[in-house]
Amino acid sequence: MSRARAVVFAYHDVGVRCLKVLLSGGVEVPLVVTVADDPHEQRWFESVAATAADYGLPCIAPASADDAALIDEVRRLRPDFVFSFYYRALLGAPLLGAATRGALNMHGSLLPRFRGRAPTNWAILKGARESGATLHYMVARADAGDIVDQQAVPILEDDDAREVYRKVTVAAEIVLARSLPALLEGRPPRRPQPLLPGEYFGRRRPEDGRIDWRCAAREIHDLVRAVAPPFPGAFAAVGGERWDIHRTRLGGPTPPPGAGPRLFGRDGAVYAACGDGSVLRLLRAQRAGAELDLAAAAAALEKQPVTLA
Repeated sequence: MSRARAVVFAYHDVGVRCLKVLLSGGVEVPLVVTVADDPHEQRWFESVAATAADYGLPCIAPASADDAALIDEVRRLRPDFVFSFYYRALLGAPLLGAATRGALNMHGSLLPRFRGRAPTNWAILKGARESGATLHYMVARADAGDIVDQQAVPILEDDDAREVYRKVTVAAEIVLARSLPALLEGRPPRRPQPLLPGEYFGRRRPEDGRIDWRCAAREIHDLVRAVAPPFPGAFAAVGGERWDIHRTRLGGPTPPPGAGPRLFGRDGAVYAACGDGSVLRLLRAQRAGAELDLAAAAAALEKQPVTLA
């Protein structure tokens, strides 16, 4: 009996781990399609191209998933499956139709929640207490096809996006390894996916990390966690200067008397009294690209709190 063949579109850690699951499961991979690294982006994740080279697999990085030569090559290969593992483009109908046994995507959330872009970041930003990975069939509409399997992971109160992403990567590996035997035997479970209103999210931009101190402390804490490095990070104006705020924690002492959001110091620590009256401790911040000495800042703020806009 011949081995199942799959063309794999992949990027990032999820792409690497899921590609290895297929190879470990005996799937023939005649072509890996990946994305060229963005020179303006800090690459903190594993390389699909390097993994493909390590296994001696043909690997290309076309400028577009709509490239005619790419579509022709995938059709020529007549794969049983087309898989998309964190590939950075939506695959069109010609590519989906090239798979004789189905085209499947691994999405980094518990669908139907957090469809679309940057699901891990959005889940943290919206205060979700869990995320995960979902293997589903691809259709023309993004993240809308029948679900094969899912695996949940917890989002703890102080987890940042990179920590949650590591968990989601493991969840994706578990889901694919668990589902692969049934896929190869032609008896995959699948259930229709209800599309929930308000659960499709778009791309995030660096400027979306601006802190509004009028918000509740928990909302600000979630924003900081959602965009913490290696993502662009949260930032705010403090005393006319830009502070990049990379780590916070909920709670703190009663703020000094005053109206509105303000930054104050207490016992060597820096705190923000936020718009809802609750307090947030700043644990890591930068100013002018250099690490901020929070103990020194706390000493100054204890004498003179700063009003936050």
